Amino acid sequence: MPRYLVERTFVAGHTLPDREQDHQTRLIFDGNNTAEGVTWLHSYVSGDRRRTFCLYEAPDPAALRRAASRNELPIDRITEVSVLDP
Repeated sequence: MPRYLVERTFVAGHTLPDREQDHQTRLIFDGNNTAEGVTWLHSYVSGDRRRTFCLYEAPDPAALRRAASRNELPIDRITEVSVLDP
C-alpha cells in the first residue's frame, strides 16, 4: 500500500482536540478513515499546534482527501513517500 505524508495547517478557530477529546475523536476519525481504505500511522505536531505532518497508508491521494473531508480536516499538501532503511 502506498504511503503519503499529509501536511495540514489549522487556522484560527480550528485546533487539534485536547487530551480529553482525543480518544473519542480518534475513534470517529478511524472509522471514517477505514471507510475510505486509509490507515493513519503517526503524526508530528508543531509547537504551536497549528501544523501537522501525518503519515498514512492509502490506496491513492483521492482516498486521503475523502477521509479528510469526512473528518473535517484541512489538507495543504499530499506527498507520496517511501521508507529509507539503514
